[in-house]
Amino acid sequence: MIETEKARSPEAEELPQKRGGWARLGSVEALAAAVVLVLIGRGWLIGLFSAPRTLTLITIFVSIMVQALPFLVLGTILSASITAFVPTRFFERALPRNAAAAVPVAGLAGMVLPACECGSVPVASALMRRGVAPAAAFAFLLASPAINPIVLISTAVAFPGQPSMVAARFVASLGTAVVMGWLWLRLGQPAWLRPVRLPDSHVEHGWGAFWTSCRHDLVQAGGFLVIGALAAAILNVTVPPAWLETIAANPVFSVIALALLAVLLSICSEADAFVAASLTQFSLTARLAFLVVGPMVDLKLFAMQVGSFGPKFAVRFAPATLAMGILVAVVVGWVFW
Repeated sequence: MIETEKARSPEAEELPQKRGGWARLGSVEALAAAVVLVLIGRGWLIGLFSAPRTLTLITIFVSIMVQALPFLVLGTILSASITAFVPTRFFERALPRNAAAAVPVAGLAGMVLPACECGSVPVASALMRRGVAPAAAFAFLLASPAINPIVLISTAVAFPGQPSMVAARFVASLGTAVVMGWLWLRLGQPAWLRPVRLPDSHVEHGWGAFWTSCRHDLVQAGGFLVIGALAAAILNVTVPPAWLETIAANPVFSVIALALLAVLLSICSEADAFVAASLTQFSLTARLAFLVVGPMVDLKLFAMQVGSFGPKFAVRFAPATLAMGILVAVVVGWVFW
């Protein structure tokens, strides 16, 4: 019996290896298949990429990427530096003990110590675990990716000759963060918060956390930037101008449409101004709503809030932030323009 098993063992071991070799498709095979497909369909591809609409789409996409990518990289490096080297106890010492007074201070701290959207959620969770009031932590969470210097500079570059857009974005974003912090202080229930301790590079420290954070944020934010830039280019090329003009002509629909678009696109705040600037059919107020809502409410942030604070918190906080961001953007837009 033992001899039979020994005699069969080489074949039994060789067969799965052969099957695995046939089933496994490596990068070389995938590249070869892609080259073959390109060669077969080269005539169709040449015709496609020489079409006027396609050239316009590529031009818009590349222009948004070229303008936004340096700010995305710089913002990622700055955010990783803050989250990796600034100790959490700094916030504890800087914030007033009174929760109502700590909310606006925490919001302004987002400008001095910015964090990316991905980093602001675990940093806010770490602040709460260290004893910082939840209202102040949430104000920092909303303000830090929206009013930091990189975001404001990129907004100024995306809207040349329109400094009012930079000021309006700062006022509306900070106002939304502070109001939401005070709202939580007034109406928030501890039962809605169920923090979950999850290992995350953003709450670690040192050079290892810095490089991990840089790689994670750059890959994730860069992917969303590509999606956002492509969506903006497709929107400008494929959607009939009459449709966009119809939506843009309605002050209510235009604001709501761009706010919801910001939620769906989930673009990094260091680059969203360039996408907003390309939507020239819409008013400045509607584009301001896009810039205010995007860094505070989007799909990836909602998922992170569910994981860090629990679903009871996320299903209440995210819709309230969306409504408050739209309301504050409309008020600030009415004041500025």
